[in-house]
Amino acid sequence: MTAFITTVGIGILVSILSILNMTGNISTLHSYHRHRVTEENRKPFGKLVGLGTLIIGIALVIYGILFFIYEQTQIDTLVIIGIIELIAGIVVGITISFYAMIKYNGGIF
Repeated sequence: MTAFITTVGIGILVSILSILNMTGNISTLHSYHRHRVTEENRKPFGKLVGLGTLIIGIALVIYGILFFIYEQTQIDTLVIIGIIELIAGIVVGITISFYAMIKYNGGIF
C-alpha cells in the first residue's frame, strides 16, 4: 500500500508541476533553462516541457494503480504491463522535454 501511495503521489505532484509549466510558468525549471529561453519562447517551451513531464506523471499514476491491483489480485501480467507502460512513458516524456530544450535552448545543458 505504501508503494501505491508513494508512486501515485509522486505522479500527481509531477503532473501538477507539468501543468504549471504548460501555462508558461517555467519557474520550476532549472535556472539555466529560465535564463536561456527568450521571453517570447517561454510559453511554447513551457508547453513542450510540461507535456513531456505530464506524460511521465500520468505514467507514474497508471503504474501505481496497476501495481495496487496486482497486490490485490496477484496477476503477474499487470506488473509487466505496468513496467512497460512506465518505461514507455518516461522515454516519451524525456524525449519531448529534451526536444524542447534543444529547440529553445540550443542544448539540454
